[in-house]
Amino acid sequence: MSDIVLKKEHELGLGGVPIGTAFENITDDQSQKILQEAWDLGIRHYDTSPWYGLTKSERRFGEFLKDKNREDFVFSTKVGRLFTPVPESEVPPTMWKNPLNFDFKHMYTADAVKKSIEDSLERTRLDYIDIVYIHDLSEDQVGDRYIYYLKQAKEGAFKVLSKLRDEGVIKAWGMGVNKIEPILDCIEAADPDICLSATQYSILEHEDAVDRLLPAVKKAGVKLVSGAGYNSGFIAGRDRYNYKDVIPKGMTEKRDKIEEIAKKYDTDMITAAIHFVLTCEEFVAIIPGASSTDQVKSNVRSWKSEIPVDFWKELKSEGLIYEKAQTPG
Repeated sequence: MSDIVLKKEHELGLGGVPIGTAFENITDDQSQKILQEAWDLGIRHYDTSPWYGLTKSERRFGEFLKDKNREDFVFSTKVGRLFTPVPESEVPPTMWKNPLNFDFKHMYTADAVKKSIEDSLERTRLDYIDIVYIHDLSEDQVGDRYIYYLKQAKEGAFKVLSKLRDEGVIKAWGMGVNKIEPILDCIEAADPDICLSATQYSILEHEDAVDRLLPAVKKAGVKLVSGAGYNSGFIAGRDRYNYKDVIPKGMTEKRDKIEEIAKKYDTDMITAAIHFVLTCEEFVAIIPGASSTDQVKSNVRSWKSEIPVDFWKELKSEGLIYEKAQTPG
């Protein structure tokens, strides 16, 4: 297992989805200002993927971090897709508003993983990657080919990443997925260190993770990082939920009710969302993305704030968070 240590200053990270132009066409200049704001406010944990903006996000992080002392920050990226340059007319339709001119294919073989890491190091111009997540090996991304790709990963990605970790090429690895099952399948088949769990554990939706994911990772000694801890912006008031335009029934009312109670305790939804995740002992970090410097400031302010214990007691008494969920106090 890895000896990577995410310290207190790594609890709040910066996710690279918005910088990859997920929700709006963020320019190079805007992205560098967001990264500079994060650095200036003490954020030293950065997560991206070659998938974000079809390699754009990785390049932007690399441009910013190239002159920084490599020991001063933790950097994670992902494997699972390989990218090839194509004419602009052949760029496939994706969620990215302004991606670079690349096509991609899912591949979880040992050779593909090694090639992906080499490509990421070249794009970012970093000497090494701290954490490598196996990205989107999940039914919501690969559909009915999940079993096929899982077998490919068991024979390829899982083994080669453990080998690279043991050789010191990377410090840690795990799954980076939007569902619970792939993390459970990986723990059963291999020895991951840390997994990025997106959309599965938030103040609004966490029951399944409490019952199935947390006990499994605790038993295996695997740590978790929270992705999409704001349900991809819904908690912050955006009209989307877990990267989709359809809002689950009753979720808007639940959000508004928590927000209303938060105001009573002189706090807000973002602060509650961050503290809810970080109170859970299995989660060592949360990595919200940011589309502006103001969002970075808001995240840091919320991270450093305190919330009265009675707030959590009221949420539980109102049935707004699961009775078995970990809360402060």
